[in-house]
Amino acid sequence: MTFLDLFSLGFMQRALIAALLTGLAAPAIGTFLVQRRLALLGDGIGHVAVTGVALGLLTGTSPTWTAVLVAVLGAVLMELIRERGHTNGDVALALLFYGGLAGGVLITGIAGEGAATLQAYLFGSLNAITAADVWFTAALTAVVLVVAVGLSPQLFAVASDQDFARVAGLRVRAWNLLIAVLAAVSITVAMRTVGLLLVSALMVVPVATSQQLARSFRVTLLGAMAVGCLASVGGLLLSAWLSFSVSVAPGPTIVLLALAMFTATWPIGVWLRRRSRLLAPFPEVAVTPHRSTDRHPHEHGDDCGHPAVPHGDHVDYVHDGHRHAPHGEHYDEH
Repeated sequence: MTFLDLFSLGFMQRALIAALLTGLAAPAIGTFLVQRRLALLGDGIGHVAVTGVALGLLTGTSPTWTAVLVAVLGAVLMELIRERGHTNGDVALALLFYGGLAGGVLITGIAGEGAATLQAYLFGSLNAITAADVWFTAALTAVVLVVAVGLSPQLFAVASDQDFARVAGLRVRAWNLLIAVLAAVSITVAMRTVGLLLVSALMVVPVATSQQLARSFRVTLLGAMAVGCLASVGGLLLSAWLSFSVSVAPGPTIVLLALAMFTATWPIGVWLRRRSRLLAPFPEVAVTPHRSTDRHPHEHGDDCGHPAVPHGDHVDYVHDGHRHAPHGEHYDEH
């Protein structure tokens, strides 16, 4: 079998569709998380979703559905703790990290499943995705994109300046909860693609890459989605090509390709920012006008004993705390 023959196989076609959908959804909501400086929120919700997967294995229901429900509940809980509790956002994230992951591993053991079953959700399993998983991923992706792109002005206002959003009449708490719920949905979308432990990278790295080249929020959002699609589809194809010689998982390949794209664009971003600073106009400064006098008690010259300072096409002489400059029949003082 050749590399091109893979595209005729059903599992590869389903994997490509799922990768494309994941590349669109994860950076779309990740742009708002980065704007809110909550880039690690994806990791916290991803660890909580492990408990949801384990509950699905324990009850015999779909782990994807239970992961969605538990991830949404965890995201809402974290947002409420961050907003209303005495615990700051970092500690709330840490609680979700440890409690979600430990609970998921414990319940998986109680369900009689081994680490291999859970690994497919922790690191992704694109090659084992089913047609039902593709339809489920497509539905969730449509919800995320419609809300994230259609309501981007309101979401951006809340993510960038909450005080301004309140003055503008927006219900900040409701919008923050919506961002958290969308993040949870995006994580479950990417669960079968890159895995719960790597999903945050696909939500953050494409955004960071787009920020190197973009100079507006809308361009950053669209650029992040484009980078996410290139990384997801390109990583899947690269892992499939490498699989003829070595065993390479699609999830880590996607993340590493996204990091490589960021590394490639970082020098360009540095150059663009430096160029922008150089092209920026100088700030206006007040210029002190020259004062002229017809009479001066001292005749300046080479042997006058006062320091001489070259100044353009003439020489200034330092005298009485300021400079005197011969100018025709008078002296300028400045």
